[in-house]
Amino acid sequence: MKRILLVLSFLLVTGSTWAQKFAYVDSQYILEHIPEYKQAQQQLDDLSYDWQEDIEKAYQEIDQLYRAYQTDKVLLTDKMRQTREDEIIQKEKDAKELQQQRFGTEGDLFKKQEELIRPIQNQIYNAIQEFAKEGRYGVIFDKSSDLLMLYADDNLDKSEKILDKLGYDY
Repeated sequence: MKRILLVLSFLLVTGSTWAQKFAYVDSQYILEHIPEYKQAQQQLDDLSYDWQEDIEKAYQEIDQLYRAYQTDKVLLTDKMRQTREDEIIQKEKDAKELQQQRFGTEGDLFKKQEELIRPIQNQIYNAIQEFAKEGRYGVIFDKSSDLLMLYADDNLDKSEKILDKLGYDY
């Protein structure tokens, strides 16, 4: 009796999964076809470049101070040496703090990325949800994520449909 119930349960579960509709999208492909994303990415690149230049200038200044210190070291008193060393150490700390402030995990670049990119990602996510409900899809995978897809039938790729839903050409 238990075997019959087990077999029936298996058939019900297997039968219901056969009825599921699957599809996938490539969110990276979708993003690349949205002009607002390209503009946001360019803005982030420009900010990143400017901030990186500032940090490099700070390290160049530290390098110049250190070279001058090495040159003058023999002529300086102990107190003057200590003062110059402290100045160099403080400038290094400031440069590292600036680097962390700009590029750290909770830094300015991360915050700006959240501000510019998150709304676009939310639009895509909402369009995918709407598409899935309209098309009665049980699962939609993202090809560009860490999900391993060993094979994907191109007929299941719904990325262009999502771009249509968002109102973009591809």
